[in-house]
Amino acid sequence: MRALSIRQPYAELILRGVKTVECRSRPTRVLGERFYIYAAGRKWDGAGRARAWSRDLALPGRGEPGGPPWMAELANALRLFPHELPTGVIVGTAVIERCEEVRSEVRGQKSEVSGDATALNSLYHWHLAGVERLASPRKPERQPQPVWFVPF
Repeated sequence: MRALSIRQPYAELILRGVKTVECRSRPTRVLGERFYIYAAGRKWDGAGRARAWSRDLALPGRGEPGGPPWMAELANALRLFPHELPTGVIVGTAVIERCEEVRSEVRGQKSEVSGDATALNSLYHWHLAGVERLASPRKPERQPQPVWFVPF
């Protein structure tokens, strides 16, 4: 079974059912297949966004990852819990039931294809279902990767 790397506290938000869509810059063909949720070793920086270590984590036109402001506020609230969120371990499983392309227009940036000053960027919503938390986190035996990897 594959694993998908997701930073904390976003992995925890998925496990709690708050975050039901994973936003990525590329589509996926891994649909209807159960996968592990790997809480990546690097944490969210607490300033309302994570530092991107993969272009898949960036939102089009911003060059940095992010999300709706309410999600950053909720993630920040999770830091008030008395326990530390686990990182560097597999914390649960889920299924991607569908992948949808969301196009946005970004003005002032030149398109690489047409050279036009108004570029169309795509963001892909990976809709999650069947999320289950593991009874205890598991350390992967193989080296984690920024997106998909085989942990065992």
